[in-house]
Amino acid sequence: MSATAPEQTAPPASLLPSAERREKLRKIRGIRDGVSLYGVGAAGLGVIFALALIFFYLFYETFPLLKPVSMEVGIEISVPGDEAPAPTVHLTLDRFEEIGGRFSESGAITFFSSADGRILFREQVTIPEGESINAFGRSESRRSLFVYGFTDGSVLPLKVEYQQSFPREGVRVITPRLSFPLGEEPMRIGDGTAEGYSALTVVEGRGGFVVAGGTRGGEIAMALFTTRTNMMTGAVQISRQDYALPSINRPVRQLLVNESLRDLFAIDDQGTLFHFDIVDRNQPRLVERVTLVPEGVTVTVAQFLVGSRSLIVGGSDGSLNQWMLVRDDATNEVNLTRIRGFRDHAGAITFIEPEYTRKGFLAGDATGTVGLHYATSSVSLKFLPVAQWPVNRIAISPINRMALVKSEGSEVLRVLAIDNPHPQTSLSGLWGRVWYEGRAQPEFIWQSSSADDAFESKLSLVPLTVGTLKAALFAMLLATPLAIMGAIYTAYFMAGPMRRIVKPSIELMEALPTVILGFLAGIWLAPYIENNLPILVTVLVLLPLGMLAFGYGWTRLPGQIRHRVPPGWEGALLVPVMLLLGWVAVSASPWIEVAFFDGSMRQWLTDVGIPYDQRNALIVGLAMGFAVIPTIFSIAEDAVFNVPRHLTQGSLALGATPWQTVVGVVLPTASPGIFSAVMIGFGRAVGETMIVLMASGNSPIVNFNLFEGMRTLAANIAVELPETAVGSTHFRVLFLSALVLLVLTFVLNTAAEIVRQRLRKRYASL
Repeated sequence: MSATAPEQTAPPASLLPSAERREKLRKIRGIRDGVSLYGVGAAGLGVIFALALIFFYLFYETFPLLKPVSMEVGIEISVPGDEAPAPTVHLTLDRFEEIGGRFSESGAITFFSSADGRILFREQVTIPEGESINAFGRSESRRSLFVYGFTDGSVLPLKVEYQQSFPREGVRVITPRLSFPLGEEPMRIGDGTAEGYSALTVVEGRGGFVVAGGTRGGEIAMALFTTRTNMMTGAVQISRQDYALPSINRPVRQLLVNESLRDLFAIDDQGTLFHFDIVDRNQPRLVERVTLVPEGVTVTVAQFLVGSRSLIVGGSDGSLNQWMLVRDDATNEVNLTRIRGFRDHAGAITFIEPEYTRKGFLAGDATGTVGLHYATSSVSLKFLPVAQWPVNRIAISPINRMALVKSEGSEVLRVLAIDNPHPQTSLSGLWGRVWYEGRAQPEFIWQSSSADDAFESKLSLVPLTVGTLKAALFAMLLATPLAIMGAIYTAYFMAGPMRRIVKPSIELMEALPTVILGFLAGIWLAPYIENNLPILVTVLVLLPLGMLAFGYGWTRLPGQIRHRVPPGWEGALLVPVMLLLGWVAVSASPWIEVAFFDGSMRQWLTDVGIPYDQRNALIVGLAMGFAVIPTIFSIAEDAVFNVPRHLTQGSLALGATPWQTVVGVVLPTASPGIFSAVMIGFGRAVGETMIVLMASGNSPIVNFNLFEGMRTLAANIAVELPETAVGSTHFRVLFLSALVLLVLTFVLNTAAEIVRQRLRKRYASL
């Protein structure tokens, strides 16, 4: 019986696709391919367009920081005259830039419209009978406090207030008013003087009012006045205490007292400053003598910046310098120190007018030029010739948009229109070391707000940028080796069933909200680590050594025992070992702390000069590393797992060990994917907000100490943007920091992509 081949039967004709059906399927596939091609392309272009829009919007918000300063003469008005013509000793402007004030040497105070010079109101200071005014002094501009001195040695402090009223809806009326905080009658300070004072000053400080006067003979008189108001009757009780200051034996040209009422500065006619410590009212002492200008140059004018923490000194050579009290760590004494200079004027400085709420000022010179300067950023912003004669009086409005300028011998007031919204944001102010008021040296500082109206904004982006890199660095130091090594073992050595459990479990970690990680890090992990610091030492030493010891011991076991564990499941044996070693590390922590760190490792770190903050870079690194590990692991594991099998099998067939195959074949082939995983993880670490916000302490410091905190760009934006005024300098700088963060990540990702493409091209032949 012969075998016959099975009969081949053709499929029914109805099952074979007809030419029409094949053409229809081909068209459907073409449509699908086209949709996929153009859809993916459109999505890619959409992503690029969205990024471009984000960049454009950030640049749009920060562009005003680059706008140049504008200062120009708007209108000219006649100087409001007195009943008897007298020189002008001072000018003022109200905050709405509607009313100007002119103080004359005759004691008349005239308020006028800043738009046309029309006189609105006039007051006459009470002058003792038979006497005249021979001195005038002022406090810093925002206090609107002044003092007249008379030829009999008496003085009269007064204050200008602008009261608002709304007689009908939409109509605001500003009424200037004089008040006399120490009484309406002239008074004497110290023992008085028969010839009157050559220099006067008045200050309203935390302890009361100080009035000081200096004579041509070098005598200085000063008195502290305190006021108390009876809540029932409204009566004001004034008490005073006189100071006994030593004579400087030189004509006193100018007196200045800071708001803290701790220091008095007397400047003589030769440009020497005498610094007195007046904290002890019963025994003021001369601290130092300072030569403010070079030999052959005289001090023409000096004025405090707002807050009276630093002094702007103008010289006859047109120089402008900023001086500030700086504490000497060796002697614990504060000494007046020159911290910066500004661009020289063409002529001698004749007047300095500080801004009300910022560290800027206007300076006029003998050539009739007005210069606009800003102290914090160390810049001279604008020079504007306004007249042919020396500028002798300047007034700037509290909102810094208008100024009045009067020249010597001129009966015209020039009204300047100023556009200078963001003077703090120079390149040196944002990225350079700045010597801020109250600091011992130039520093990088971010401190955008304070309770003090005279606060000097510190807007250095360096601490935030360093903090961002610091947080990302420590997170990557933890995440990168664990994620990559775990990915290599999972993809190449681990058994398939075990891999199908481990990989989804690790990827599931990525779904945990970072706000939860930040909360746990700040509330639980930070205090736990602080109380068990030796764990850091024991874990770093015990776990690696324990794993190596277990692995070595496993290789020395008899083959029949080792072969009972299926290949790829050996890693499961390490789980109880790791748990046991972790328990030993935690349990041994108190004993190690007592044996090696005198019972407190934190105190030991402090004693050796390493500061420790509870919420620090270590806590951020642990928490953010935990958040970044799944991202790096997932991408790196896919890259390793997708290495072609023929490469690894060929390596093993040639006699290479599995580890040699991993190092020589798998890693080079998978390196583009692994590198991409690391850079994506780094990008996430750079942009992380909630973990850093809750676990870092938000201290904007510039160092890479593992045990101190930081403030990152992203966390700073999250904290401060909701509270800043829209359109303010602070608001713009926060958007600038967002732009810096975007550019930083864009540059890093671009560089990473270039490296990845080169790696891919290099190992493509494998």
